[in-house]
Amino acid sequence: MTANSIIAAVGSGGVVGFTLGLIGGGGSILATPLLLYVVGVANPHVAIGTGALAVSVNAYANLLNHARKGHVWWRCAIVFALIGTVGAMLGSSLGLLVDGKNLLFLFGLVMVVVGFLMLRPRRDAGTRLRPVDLRMCLVTAAAAFVAGAASGFFGIGGGFLIVPALIFATGMPTISAVGSSLLAVGTFGLATAINYATVGQVEWVLAAEFILGGILGGAFGMLLATRLSKSKSALNRIFAVLVLAVAVYVIFRNVPQLT
Repeated sequence: MTANSIIAAVGSGGVVGFTLGLIGGGGSILATPLLLYVVGVANPHVAIGTGALAVSVNAYANLLNHARKGHVWWRCAIVFALIGTVGAMLGSSLGLLVDGKNLLFLFGLVMVVVGFLMLRPRRDAGTRLRPVDLRMCLVTAAAAFVAGAASGFFGIGGGFLIVPALIFATGMPTISAVGSSLLAVGTFGLATAINYATVGQVEWVLAAEFILGGILGGAFGMLLATRLSKSKSALNRIFAVLVLAVAVYVIFRNVPQLT
């Protein structure tokens, strides 16, 4: 690899990690577009597989930080991750069967949805803890499977799906859902990456460079987040606009392939 490609990989990973550390989610959805259009990966499936591995490692790194602060509800997180991983394996297997350009077009549509969801203010009030009964277990299992399947199919971390799913199923506070979601994000990404790696769709050296950038970016993002905590809603809206802009570009690049 050339020096420019290494810088592009580390820098792109830094953007993803920085965003995750700064606003607590959403950054992983930029991994595939960055790998394709900035780093220059030619194969969409390679970009998805490599990005999934990088997102997985970065999610586990951030999980440790949240765990030290007591933000992780381990029983809920483990159950969600285990069941969701089944969905992630099935979703990633299905994604491998879809033409890469068509998959990117669908990915662009998902980015549009994510962008608009991120524009909505996140509320943490009015949530009530639900009793641990059969209904709660079934709702949690269903939410985990759906979130895992979507994460695997598109090769994304899926935190934007997992956080509201955990809140809906268990009633846990948002900060706990963010921390607990990282176990599922990491596990879903790992399951997707393993599935892609078995058919040679992961660039290991590139993934390592992307991960390095993500760890560095994440550290700076968390530092800045502590100083700009009152501005997180504004930062979230700015990032949502960025996601929408990238979505338009991805859709525009891949619409002609739908024939």
